[in-house]
Amino acid sequence: MISNCSFNNFEQKVMRYSKKYINALTYKVIGCAIEVHRQLGPGLLEIMYERALCHEMQIQQIPFERQKKIELKYKGVSLNALLQFDVLVEGVVLIELKAVTQMHPIFEAQLITYMQQCAVPKGILLNFHVVNLYKEGTKTFVNKHYQNLPDE
Repeated sequence: MISNCSFNNFEQKVMRYSKKYINALTYKVIGCAIEVHRQLGPGLLEIMYERALCHEMQIQQIPFERQKKIELKYKGVSLNALLQFDVLVEGVVLIELKAVTQMHPIFEAQLITYMQQCAVPKGILLNFHVVNLYKEGTKTFVNKHYQNLPDE
């Protein structure tokens, strides 16, 4: 399924969320990722962690979309190019998964660009090829959409 991913009336749809709610959702998602890492450990392919994470979120009844293609736009015009994100949780938290020995700044840039293209306020970069996922493999990002949300 191909989508623009940018919300129509973004403020109306996302403003029902607060920073507090999105932070709590992020906490739940990271908890799911830690459980997956605890069960599987490091050393597998990214797709295996993605499938396991999605299964764990289903168990926890956390709504998400997986491997959705989005249309790349520039100044409101389609570039006839598609991006594909890993996981989008409740339309407000974008997850980019990795299973690499070394993180590169391009991974952060990729997540931030996807967040911008999808008008998503928060993103989580997860690298499962670490000993401790929480300390070494998790990085979160917010953008202007997050800053404009109510605190409570």
